[in-house]
Amino acid sequence: MKRAKSIMIQGTASSVGKSLIVTALCRIFTLDGFRVAPFKSQNMALNSFITIDGKEMGRAQAVQAEACNIEPSVLMNPILLKPSSDIGSQVIIKGKVYKNMTAEEYQRFKPTLREIVKEAYEELANKYDIVVIEGAGSPAEINLKDNDLVNMGMAEIADCPVLLVGDIDKGGVFASIVGTLVLLDQRERKRVKGIIINKFRGDVEILKPGLAMLERIIKRPVLGVIPYLDIHIDEEDSATDYLRVSKNTGDIDIAILYLPHISNFTDFEPFYYIEGVKIRYVYNTDTFGNPDVIIIPGTKNTIGDLLYLKANGLYEKIKEYVKDNGMVIGICGGLQMLGKKVIDPYNIESEIKESEGLGLLDIVTVLEKEKVTTQTLIKLENTPYLLRGYEIHMGRTESIGKNAIPFSRVVKRGEIEYNEIDGYMSLDGRVWGTYLHGIFDNEDFLEGFISSIYKRKGIEKKVKIEPLRDIKATKYDKLAMAVRNALDMDTIYDIMGIG
Repeated sequence: MKRAKSIMIQGTASSVGKSLIVTALCRIFTLDGFRVAPFKSQNMALNSFITIDGKEMGRAQAVQAEACNIEPSVLMNPILLKPSSDIGSQVIIKGKVYKNMTAEEYQRFKPTLREIVKEAYEELANKYDIVVIEGAGSPAEINLKDNDLVNMGMAEIADCPVLLVGDIDKGGVFASIVGTLVLLDQRERKRVKGIIINKFRGDVEILKPGLAMLERIIKRPVLGVIPYLDIHIDEEDSATDYLRVSKNTGDIDIAILYLPHISNFTDFEPFYYIEGVKIRYVYNTDTFGNPDVIIIPGTKNTIGDLLYLKANGLYEKIKEYVKDNGMVIGICGGLQMLGKKVIDPYNIESEIKESEGLGLLDIVTVLEKEKVTTQTLIKLENTPYLLRGYEIHMGRTESIGKNAIPFSRVVKRGEIEYNEIDGYMSLDGRVWGTYLHGIFDNEDFLEGFISSIYKRKGIEKKVKIEPLRDIKATKYDKLAMAVRNALDMDTIYDIMGIG
């Protein structure tokens, strides 16, 4: 069987644009007629994706698979770490929860994972023509080089060439590139076949003397300078600048609560493409403003983030907002926060066993040991709406009073039929929540939701929703064109051994 050619993108630091460049290369190679798959051995992210078979993987690799026009698979991201505290994470292996580990425990466990990573990569390499591999952080983190699985350790497993990416927008790109190469050992340096400068603003002619000097110092070619691109692609974690981006104009003001353990914030991606909708993140009472709707997103630590809201004043601010006729929505962990109480009897998410919720709905959530990960179909109560999305949660939520009527019901998980309450709403309809991630990806529902806010404000306006899949396809093509024009693709193909 013919084995795939591969190329690995590593960076001088986190957030230099590795995910974006891998996505671009995936699209370029696909458009050039190759069968392509992305791969990242270990991902640390709270922004995850659920596959058709109900397994959990990093969102970035799901996006990259989409750019390749293929179905996402956990083979593309065999290890996912979901931080639950400053020193610990939930470890997910090949799409299923293994256990929670501290950073020290995980470092000791990594040698065991090497064979799992190798098997996943080999399976992909035997199915596709090209595998585009993404590194994590920097390969020069000398304290983490032992038993590395995601940078040079992964390049060794795949026996592939490496392209090193530096971010010029933050400054110091030449020093970061040279310094990274100096901290690699000789065998690792040999794998680095070229440099990519990312996020450049201005006239590239002014940069050329510096590029020539850099090439003389490192004895490797600069394969291209990619301009700063205003093309948003779903990011893998909340370290991204995405959570600082606001769309500041519009008749409707949608405010999303920032949470320290925020997860799956891509739920709100569709709002950015609707004319007349303003979207922003709320970090404290000073940035609360006067929104038309507040959305509480998913979280990996519901009780911890409830305590965060109480400490910074947002807890009381939200309750006052609802008393003043405000509208609040909760997604997954956000739904749990809307209730009277959240109970964690097994310390699944934190050391605290119980916390008072916002009390906006008469519901109680108990966190359970078993994690629900599935693609799901729900039906809105007393409506014809059938909505597709996915679930990732470890809680069961039940009504304990009159002010919590069913909002939606699960009718199918995977291929199995259900009749189970998914979400709840208040008697007046101004507060509701659901476990369904991706609910706003359903165009008919989104159009009705935005229209209802206009109606509530007394504004008559026709809402136009463009299908998200069409928007994404256009963005992937635009990204591929921009990166292809910036890079020496002929040399990159030569580096990969493809004529």
